[in-house]
Amino acid sequence: MDFEERQAEHIDYFVKKASTLKGHALANVVVEATSHPSLFAFSEILAIPSVLELEGTENSAFLDLLRMFAHGTWSEYKNVAGRLPQLVPDQVLKLKQLTVLTLAETDKVLPYDTLMQELDVSNVRELEDFLINDCMYVGIVRGKLNQLRRCFEVQFAAGRDIRPGQLGSMIDILGNWLATSDNLLVSIQEKIKWADTMGEIDQKHKKVVEERVEEVKKTLSMKADIDYPGHEENFSELGGVMDHDQDRNRPKRRRHRDRTEGESLG
Repeated sequence: MDFEERQAEHIDYFVKKASTLKGHALANVVVEATSHPSLFAFSEILAIPSVLELEGTENSAFLDLLRMFAHGTWSEYKNVAGRLPQLVPDQVLKLKQLTVLTLAETDKVLPYDTLMQELDVSNVRELEDFLINDCMYVGIVRGKLNQLRRCFEVQFAAGRDIRPGQLGSMIDILGNWLATSDNLLVSIQEKIKWADTMGEIDQKHKKVVEERVEEVKKTLSMKADIDYPGHEENFSELGGVMDHDQDRNRPKRRRHRDRTEGESLG
């Protein structure tokens, strides 16, 4: 079962449980949910009417605590810790894990110094152990620990609950992305059309050149026939005359040589 499937099961369990309770009993559900080692989304629990009814009651601090786990970070909790219930160790760990997810939303390269400050970690060894054992092994993030550059290079991070007012911004971002995608698609289609047109022009030009070459070949052949009629036969006759002359000359050179030799003997 992957991370998203586990999340869905845990959310469904706590939503059903919280829907049947009221008052102080809900405070216990909030503590249980925010301490659960595999639950990292809380907006569905926040949307339950009985949970929202905690506002303004003696248990309203637990509603604020649930909101902190849905949208806040460890440093934000510390700023208002006096107005919220004290956290148990599992809740502290959970809020620090969620803090890493928040940081990964805006930056895929997280410096060690930033992480140690946000998580109240005193040294690199402790930070790397936390990232490996409590984040990557859990499945909420994937990435690489770059000890040379002293940073965590994020490859994947689970999403957190949408903050109040964030939905409109996300819609605007998606709208801009859609408009950019449409413009890019139009540009690609225009380039494809241009390429097809250029291909057709190239084929037509190639055909015209080939036809012109054939015309030139025919013209040269016809011109040769007109200017040198029977030129092949003349070449053959000329070759025959040359052979005959060569045959006549060879004996003469031979007889001249014999006569010279005879005179020398005499």
